[in-house]
Amino acid sequence: MRIDVLGAVRALRDDGTPVDLGGPRHREVLARLVAAGGRMVPTGTLVDDLWAEPPVRAVGALRTFVAALRRAIEPGRPPRTPPRVLVTEGPGYALRLPRDTVDVHRFEDALARARRAPDALSGLDAALAAWRGPAYADVTGSVWAQRERTRLEELRLEGLELRARLVLDSGSGAELVAELGAHVTEHPWREPAWGLLARALHRAGRQADALATLRRARTMLVEQLGLEPGADLRRLETDILRGAATLQPPRTVWTAGVRLGPRTTVEVARTLALAGGDALVHSRRDRLTAVRTAERTGDTVLTARVIGAYDVPALWSRADDPDQSRAVVAAAERTLTALGTDGPAELRARLLATVAVESRSAGLSASERGRAGQAAREAEALARELGDPALLVFALNGVFLQTFARPALAAARDVIGGEIGDLATRHKLPGFAVLGRLIRLQSASALGDLDAAAAHAEAAERLALSTEASLVPVLTGWFRARVTAARSTARGGPAAATAAAHYRAAENALARTGGMPGLHRGLFALALLGLHLLHGRPAPTDPALDWGPYRPWTDPLVLLARNRAEEARTALTMTPEPPLDHMQEALWCLTAHAAARLGERPTAARAATVLRVAGTEDAGGASGMLTLGPVARYLAEAEACAAGR
Repeated sequence: MRIDVLGAVRALRDDGTPVDLGGPRHREVLARLVAAGGRMVPTGTLVDDLWAEPPVRAVGALRTFVAALRRAIEPGRPPRTPPRVLVTEGPGYALRLPRDTVDVHRFEDALARARRAPDALSGLDAALAAWRGPAYADVTGSVWAQRERTRLEELRLEGLELRARLVLDSGSGAELVAELGAHVTEHPWREPAWGLLARALHRAGRQADALATLRRARTMLVEQLGLEPGADLRRLETDILRGAATLQPPRTVWTAGVRLGPRTTVEVARTLALAGGDALVHSRRDRLTAVRTAERTGDTVLTARVIGAYDVPALWSRADDPDQSRAVVAAAERTLTALGTDGPAELRARLLATVAVESRSAGLSASERGRAGQAAREAEALARELGDPALLVFALNGVFLQTFARPALAAARDVIGGEIGDLATRHKLPGFAVLGRLIRLQSASALGDLDAAAAHAEAAERLALSTEASLVPVLTGWFRARVTAARSTARGGPAAATAAAHYRAAENALARTGGMPGLHRGLFALALLGLHLLHGRPAPTDPALDWGPYRPWTDPLVLLARNRAEEARTALTMTPEPPLDHMQEALWCLTAHAAARLGERPTAARAATVLRVAGTEDAGGASGMLTLGPVARYLAEAEACAAGR
């Protein structure tokens, strides 16, 4: 078994399958013992670290957590035999595991070896690649965890810089320019990083750029901190100006086992984003900071690389943070203009794909949608010309997100999802392989093919075991709740209450992850409304339900359920057209249903016109997470009302 804390806390068996560690407190106990490095942690210290204000029975609760963890990590231990991994020692507990089975210890040891000997580079490279996000990423609000995160982040940055220095010392390093450029953009106060970037530029034959980089560092340090550069940067500038022999690689160099291209902080942010919840929020915030810092350098190519590096698979058509998305799109457009049409095709394609991905359909003006669609098409065309599969799946992600310009495009999305999945599988791009499966799940769900959707759900779950895509089982849990709801109307099917319970369980699982800001709010209430409509019941009226962004379309039905018909009629007249996103067919069906119930013929006619093209799809099915039933049912209601029948 191994334990990983460089990212979300997890334990894996020898065959790579995850160990169910229990709830957040269980994982925090394990994480705190990992942080102790094998030393005993007294019970009192653990209690204080777990609770800002310990409850009365805190020690008893701690013992319960420890007992559960022991069962999880030593499932085959015979009864009444002492534990061998999580042991009781004196007044507390300790974790007894070989250092090479814990990722943070492997990282610390690899860094120590690389400090002593350059031939340890391959071990450092592997240790840096093991970072999946900030250490103890899912242990939030704990002082001890924040302290450890800060310490380990400093070591990680040191490791990245040490690795770059060792590669440069070996005689290579010209290929590090992009990575080091992103690194100094995100960490502009680290003087050694500026020196490494200048050395890499010099190694690439770009002496003028190397000198400009050092002068940019000096300007920033003097103007913003009032400090002159240190002796190492001054010496490097002199050596470059003189063409000193010290800048040349040694005669004997070692290259065996070296894999170039260290993971930069941009790449870590990209990996972290896949975890969703708070991790996603922090990742996107850090990404925007990096973009703005890059723009301030005035280096257009560097800015383009920083913007385009965040190729995180995106499934949902509503932006997590619309303001931030607009800021990223604006920066990408400015950078495209600065690059010009003759700029590097790969950078232009990444910027165009970024515009398409960040310009989610919901909330855009007609001109913005037109620009986003054009950007998606141009990015796809450039990626196909370049023959770069990683770039093509990113561009196709943008094409997918621009297929919500009107209802009834599930079949088109299925084709896109199929190509993304095939490319990602062939070229070992696991994050996009997951995306392809989830797109196809949604498409099959929209088309009512629940068996095909279930197969895609299972495939996505298998992939998620190796990609750290922790949101995948949450999303597929919602899909299975949606299946239960659909089958609750069949003879002998599950009860409506069972379907409601499955939706509630899916909602709780999503809440435990921190949710997805563009997805979470209102989802459970909308799913529950769909279940009521499937069974011919009035809308739920529980005042505690959070309708989130869907309230304008649900209000008329909720008011009708409360026998407030005139208020419902008023609410219907104020209902806007649904945003162009995963839920557009569902929201049009709610409008159609309310109009039919109230006899509002013009509104019913308008809804029928839009829904006619989607008559073979499922209302809400495009989300893969809920259902209101066949669109055809609501279309028939609307057409009958519009005709005065």
